[in-house]
Amino acid sequence: MSDKISRGDFLMKSGLAAAGVMMGGLASAAPTAQKAEDKKKRFAKLGKVNVAWVGMANRGREVMKEFEKTGLANIVAMCDVDLKSKGCQEAIAAHPKAKVFTDFRKMFDEMGNKFEAVVVETPDFSHFPCVMLALNQGKHVYVEKPMGRTFYECELMIQAAKRNPHLVTQGGNQGHSDRNYYQFKAWKEAGIIKNVTHVDAHMNNSRRWHGYDVNIDRFPQAEPIPDGMDWDLWHTTQQFHEFNSKYHPGNWRSWYDFGMGALGDWGAHLIDTIHEFLDLGLPYEITPVKFEGWNTYFFPMSSTINFKFPRRGDMPAMDITWWDGIGNYPPIPEGFGESKMGADVPTIGGQSAAASAVKINPGTIMYSDELIFKRGSHGAITQIIPESKAKEMASRLPEVPEPTSNHYENFLLAVMGEEKAHSSFDVFGPLCQVFCLGVMAQRLNEKIIFDRETKRIVNNRFADAMLTNTPPRKGWEEFYKM
Repeated sequence: MSDKISRGDFLMKSGLAAAGVMMGGLASAAPTAQKAEDKKKRFAKLGKVNVAWVGMANRGREVMKEFEKTGLANIVAMCDVDLKSKGCQEAIAAHPKAKVFTDFRKMFDEMGNKFEAVVVETPDFSHFPCVMLALNQGKHVYVEKPMGRTFYECELMIQAAKRNPHLVTQGGNQGHSDRNYYQFKAWKEAGIIKNVTHVDAHMNNSRRWHGYDVNIDRFPQAEPIPDGMDWDLWHTTQQFHEFNSKYHPGNWRSWYDFGMGALGDWGAHLIDTIHEFLDLGLPYEITPVKFEGWNTYFFPMSSTINFKFPRRGDMPAMDITWWDGIGNYPPIPEGFGESKMGADVPTIGGQSAAASAVKINPGTIMYSDELIFKRGSHGAITQIIPESKAKEMASRLPEVPEPTSNHYENFLLAVMGEEKAHSSFDVFGPLCQVFCLGVMAQRLNEKIIFDRETKRIVNNRFADAMLTNTPPRKGWEEFYKM
């Protein structure tokens, strides 16, 4: 496969140069959305990318279905530690020619010359070794959000991608290739979004750990390991914990040792365009505002965390306040209007990813010196509020290009040299490092002062040590040296 194409080539190939918006100006007319049949024919001429898959059940199976729909992926190898699970059995049946493994390292050893790209859909803590091995062996990588569990692991993945600029990387925040990506960029370049001073990001639906005992003083006791599961391998680099159903399947997200809580799970769907197009980088101060049900084992019942970012060029200093937990809402401005959950928010096992009654669905409220904006999650577009102000501004809004591909297509097309990946590690990595710093503030329940230049925490030795966290388990050290 060819290397990534240049930005100019991408614009010419995609037709977005004609639209003008992507080049920094305003388009005279919005490009017509390509018909599904034309898209299918165009993709058919491109062939397919040979893909290896790590993590086939639950969310992994849902994402695999999306890759299947593109018609651009040929899954030749698959791997999971729990092959008897429903999702794994479905994946195996859907790809009978693919070779199946339990250990991703063996998959690379035996099939490494048969695939060009790797999709990593494992729990947060185990993204790191899979990604590092893939990049080390010259494979393009798509990894689920958040990128990793620790700041240091994210940094190592970012640097590995920089050393291999010919390899395509993509984070799994699928809305970053949808309508809001193009709209936010166009509005920013047209001066509609400017002088932003504050953002409230909110996710107030029920989470897996809600209802756990917050007076916990030890990890859950051992339960029988599911038949056929390699529970030791499940841990990869992390220290061993006795099996318990509060870890697997899916519940690992609840625990500091394994997951990134609501912030890591939903932050990448809520502040991704804000972070990229407002050039936020890393915060210099992270302050716990309020925690309910705080403990040192799993995430609080609700959290309010403030992140401060300095001036960037001609953009003013700004802050983001994160709100999660039932009833823990940000101030809702007058004229906010209706809050809907977008149709593109995925379901798992037929249940909505945010299936509980809330006053406002996950989203952001963004304040500038002149305007207030609201947005939902994933691919939801940004709106000016109140409605009267939106109508007043309507004639000044630029035309916005239609998406040329969805997020999964974008990755595969980037591997083929047809597009540029929207959530590459230089974009996705620093965003996820913001979440890592926020989770550290949650775990310690203390303010963090962060030096953006040295990437060190200067006011708390425990927090500074937590940037790297504990050493890897014996036998997994090699991934930190790649």
